[in-house]
Amino acid sequence: MDPLVIVFGLGVGILIGLTGIGGGSLMTPLLVLFAGIPPVVAIGTDLAYGAVTKTLGGWRHWRKGTVDVGVSAWLAVGSVPGALVGVWLLDRLHATYGRSFEPTLLVSIAVALIIVAVTILGRALFMPKLVARERHSVERTTRAKVSAVIIGAILGLILGVTSVGSGALIGLALILVFQLTPHRVVGTDVFHAAILLWAAGLAHIVSGNVDFALMATILIGSLPGVWIGAQLIDKVSPNALRPALGCVLLASALGVLSKAGADVPPLVLIGVPLTVGLGAYLLQRSRGPITAVPAALAGTAATIEAGEPFDAVEAAATAAPEPEPVPA
Repeated sequence: MDPLVIVFGLGVGILIGLTGIGGGSLMTPLLVLFAGIPPVVAIGTDLAYGAVTKTLGGWRHWRKGTVDVGVSAWLAVGSVPGALVGVWLLDRLHATYGRSFEPTLLVSIAVALIIVAVTILGRALFMPKLVARERHSVERTTRAKVSAVIIGAILGLILGVTSVGSGALIGLALILVFQLTPHRVVGTDVFHAAILLWAAGLAHIVSGNVDFALMATILIGSLPGVWIGAQLIDKVSPNALRPALGCVLLASALGVLSKAGADVPPLVLIGVPLTVGLGAYLLQRSRGPITAVPAALAGTAATIEAGEPFDAVEAAATAAPEPEPVPA
């Protein structure tokens, strides 16, 4: 039982509960770099422990009403089979080429994550008109369902091969494609990831890629961590959570780069996202909040805090008042 792995689990668990991101994007590189775990075993163990961790987080977010269940379900229609194909593909590639195929794939993902991080930070800090279009739920049109299935299939495939995507990439789709608000992004992301990671984790168990002792050690730290993160989410404003999502994605990109073999010192892995986050905080503080809470929702905080389903709160807040009777 390595105390360092427990600390990693605690930190990543808090990030998962608070932002929905951090599992495969951060834990796998940490296991490879600091615990000396072979990449394939790190990926399999990461996905298996993540299934348990995100089940706890998903339940907490569902209770808080921050989950769009419809989007989660349609994403899972594509992501679960995609992840199973990804695990099979990883086994075939590993059996055929060993580790030689990993660096190119991981560098490509890292570059994509950096682009995503810059996009989210720029959107949060410099594009307030886009922020104003955020919504708490997605209308279940045919187009929305098909988009969710296709996105889920592609990102599920990536997750099955690399363990990256259950938080970082799915979270991006929820922001850019479905335009959900930050708290709904986190809740929906974690809830869907629980479904996806059980499928991928079980497939890796069947393939023999899971170290159960290592998984138990991570869970000692991550289960309390995700509980703490989910408890903190109500105390973090959307204006703070948007840049935080971008900074965590940036940390994910650096972690994946290091996993691919790039020389990324731990100081850079931690320091760069913290510096960017501090700069974003100072910029927002100097400019004031980017968005204001709509008046119709101003009285809903207590209801949400009490645990009412968010859809019910939305309906109550946006319902039109009954018309006054017209005198004869």
